[in-house]
Amino acid sequence: MNANASPITLSISIVVYRPDTALLARTIETLESALAQLHDVAGRPCLYLIDNGNPGELADLPAPSDAEFDTVVLKGHGNVGYGRGHNLAIARANSRYHLILNPDVELNADGLRRALAFLRDSPEAGLLAPWIGGDDGRQQFLCRRYPTVLDLFVRGFLPSALRKPFAGRLARYEMRDVIGETNIVWDPPIVSGCFMLFRTDVLESLGGFDPRYFLYFEDYDLSLRTRRVARIAYVPSVRILHHGGGAAKKGSVHIKLFVTSAYRFFNRFGWKWL
Repeated sequence: MNANASPITLSISIVVYRPDTALLARTIETLESALAQLHDVAGRPCLYLIDNGNPGELADLPAPSDAEFDTVVLKGHGNVGYGRGHNLAIARANSRYHLILNPDVELNADGLRRALAFLRDSPEAGLLAPWIGGDDGRQQFLCRRYPTVLDLFVRGFLPSALRKPFAGRLARYEMRDVIGETNIVWDPPIVSGCFMLFRTDVLESLGGFDPRYFLYFEDYDLSLRTRRVARIAYVPSVRILHHGGGAAKKGSVHIKLFVTSAYRFFNRFGWKWL
């Protein structure tokens, strides 16, 4: 953060690599609608759009409107990975709050207004996680307890018909007993990286994402490290839709990345098998 300049209220970073441009355009459109509801905030919000595409292969990115925010496009650095891509923006951010956002997310129009109001009223909270819906509008349970290797295998790789004997343990892993439609839940161990609204000073004190994760588990790692210095709040009045999918559905390269990052995660935080 530039100590010589007054911080703006909000910065946002979105990392893309050959994105679905229609989804990205929808993300930026809903982001702009949410920003339009922010009144009396310091400075214009700044969106950092980080393109991890390689030179000569850059996607045709939709041109965001500048009506509600400034836009900084970072490109030409190659595919440095999801976390390192966000770190490029975090290092430049001069804001009170920083939103890590996926390029396949739709925000409710009042989501950011509610989120910032919650953080202003809850100084102990360093990270906010929203209610997350899927393509069908049903809730995705992306707050997690600490995983076991079996949990990750069943959830990530078993077909749905074979998951039934594990329904109880998966429900516990996904915190379905406490994560719901209305109640704020404090200190979930792990929250999803598709939407992480941080106090920027907390995020900077942690050094952002651990750059050793190329893809997958960087949000698990960052969540657990955040809990050491600040509280995490699940706030269901803040709502988004997430159009993402699991690693197993994306082919062998993603499976390899998933396994590699899982190994790194368990080596750092401790192995739990069953």
